[in-house]
Amino acid sequence: MSGDLMHGGVPGAREAADRTDAKGTAQARTGTPRAVGVVWALLGLNTLGSAGAKTVITLPRSLIQMATMGALVAAFALALALNLKLRVRPSAFVFLLTLLLVPSLISSIQLAGAGALFRCTRLALFVGTLWLLSRWWDGGTTFVRYHVRMYFAVLVLVAAGLAVAPGTAMPEYYGGRLVGALWPLTPPQIGQYSAIIVGLTVLLLLDRRTTGANAALIIVPTLALLALTHTRTATVGLIVGLVVAIGSLILTSAAARRFFAWTVVISTVAVVAFMSALQSWFMRGQSKEGLSNLTGRAKVWDSLLAEPRTLGEQAYGTGLGDKSFGGLPIDNSWLAIYHEQGVIGITIVAAFLAVMGGVALLRPPSLARACALFLITYCAISSYTEVGLGDSSPYLLHLALAASLLVPSAATGDTAATGPGTAAAPPSAPTPAAPRRRIPRWARR
Repeated sequence: MSGDLMHGGVPGAREAADRTDAKGTAQARTGTPRAVGVVWALLGLNTLGSAGAKTVITLPRSLIQMATMGALVAAFALALALNLKLRVRPSAFVFLLTLLLVPSLISSIQLAGAGALFRCTRLALFVGTLWLLSRWWDGGTTFVRYHVRMYFAVLVLVAAGLAVAPGTAMPEYYGGRLVGALWPLTPPQIGQYSAIIVGLTVLLLLDRRTTGANAALIIVPTLALLALTHTRTATVGLIVGLVVAIGSLILTSAAARRFFAWTVVISTVAVVAFMSALQSWFMRGQSKEGLSNLTGRAKVWDSLLAEPRTLGEQAYGTGLGDKSFGGLPIDNSWLAIYHEQGVIGITIVAAFLAVMGGVALLRPPSLARACALFLITYCAISSYTEVGLGDSSPYLLHLALAASLLVPSAATGDTAATGPGTAAAPPSAPTPAAPRRRIPRWARR
């Protein structure tokens, strides 16, 4: 009895305290450090790019490149500091992305110069940081929230530029489309970030992971910015991606069914009532001929495909570059990969898209699966008129988020992260509660 009094004087208090301490220790061991969100934000800063619209205060491109590249180096260093034991989680996406370095490096060494090797180094650091972060990929929504907060902060910067200098934010040389006035961002970039934020927030709302007020605070201004960019690719990607994602939830979620039904009704009424305005927004003042040749993109694509190439250039490409051909932007991920990383690069990129799509379709219905399907669908659609699937870019960051969502959760048999040469530890059996000590009758008296 004296021993029990030393540990609290209440029978079972010691055992309860031990179980509470063990639970807290386990949560601290398996939780995601807050610094991981900082690493994710630094990766996002690296992918913002250094070329774009004119800003209110002219920023030297060299200074912007130093900031973006410095952010990548800082992200890798911080991720390494958080994961000194190099414990990583198996990921087909990151593995195939690592293989993509091979044709990039071969073509850059043989055919290109220092600029291509610099871009290879940037891609290697990007992939290495993803490997280090994979330790905390658990199929949860932690990285989804990192993603939404990061790009919403970028859009707040865009909105601030619109408020400070509306003429600079909507210049005539971009046809009055919204650009970044404080940081050089193009209309397609702003449209992409807006579409991703809206899609992920809608899915979080359907699963009741956020409140309606918080969702409206994000979705309404973001949709307004998307409309000001006049970005058709982002709009189509958002609509199709949400249809696929919500369709994967219809059989198991009443909220998804209600949202889908109301969206169809409201969209039908809006199309009928505002047909002329929607048509004018979609055409952006272009002629039907300009729309048919995708604003001149088709001419660049034809010239790129007609360019004579050696067998090595067809296999490995011409080295990582600025995604242009003949001084004009390529604006197609597949042709850019063919030009810079060859047929081997196209095969690898198609492989990780197919693998991720197949894994997502085989998963049971859930929020994580819906978010992954939305991101994969959006990136697949955007690849037709945007570049980025073969180099460090926001699109690879979106797909990395999808890969983190497709990791089996602990409830479905999660595999532990392992270090080099270390086997995964088997799941530990729950510790049985210690039996309560029987107190003799004389002691109770």
